[in-house]
Amino acid sequence: MAELRVVRWGVVFALLSVLFGFGMGALFGANEEALKADLQERGEAALATEYAGDKAKMTAVVKKSWSYYKRAHLHGGAIGAVALGLCLLLASLQRVARRVRALAAFAAGIGGLGYAVYWLLAGMLAPGMGGTGAAKESLSWLAIPMSGLVIVGLLTTLALTVKSLFRREA
Repeated sequence: MAELRVVRWGVVFALLSVLFGFGMGALFGANEEALKADLQERGEAALATEYAGDKAKMTAVVKKSWSYYKRAHLHGGAIGAVALGLCLLLASLQRVARRVRALAAFAAGIGGLGYAVYWLLAGMLAPGMGGTGAAKESLSWLAIPMSGLVIVGLLTTLALTVKSLFRREA
């Protein structure tokens, strides 16, 4: 348990990411039509200003926004589960500095949660902004660092694991 405490913040954020993904799935099951109606209303509110009255374009953006909600759900569960696995692996690498393991675990956990939230926000914003590209661009401040943290956590864990597995025993 002492070694698991080293990566505790990564574990907490990884589990929150999984909870986010599962929660989105539950929300879909309970309120799918209400969620889709909200996206439609957001699009219709911007029909004149962002779509120049082009209802077909608005409908396409609303449909794509729904797919972004599904991406949020899938990324939350999948990246959260991977981050949790990375955290457990990092906890087992007792010959590696505690701070390095803690930072790698934190990066994977917070990055996974943040990246899933990015997709949810992009889906929410897109209908009112006239397109998914505009929504993604407006949230690049979130997407880039969060996806980067996941990659840093994964690459650090990979490097530390390989080093530990192929280290000559003293």
